[in-house]
Amino acid sequence: MEQQKLPNATISIVLGIISFIGCCCTSGFGGLVLSGIAFFLAKKDEKTYKESPESYSNYGQVKTAKIIAIIGLVLSLIIVVIYLYLMFTGQLEDMKDKYMEMLEEMQQNQ
Repeated sequence: MEQQKLPNATISIVLGIISFIGCCCTSGFGGLVLSGIAFFLAKKDEKTYKESPESYSNYGQVKTAKIIAIIGLVLSLIIVVIYLYLMFTGQLEDMKDKYMEMLEEMQQNQ
């Protein structure tokens, strides 16, 4: 019998990698969503593989996708915690004010 490829292995890897970008560009929330989906799909394929291991050939991709998704989840969670801490302690507003002051100074110096 010819071995098949697990259906969600590639998309899990892609979502896991994109979650790194999502965690940086969306204060961590986008990364949480994308890496969560990637992890879910990898777990689903892992379950499919364990039911019939001789039928599938790309289990290594699923393991890689699962690791990438876990790393994305951890990074995103760290960024979300930092963002929420800054927001609730009021430091986020201070950072925004300082950033705006710097922009105004740069515009005046041109």
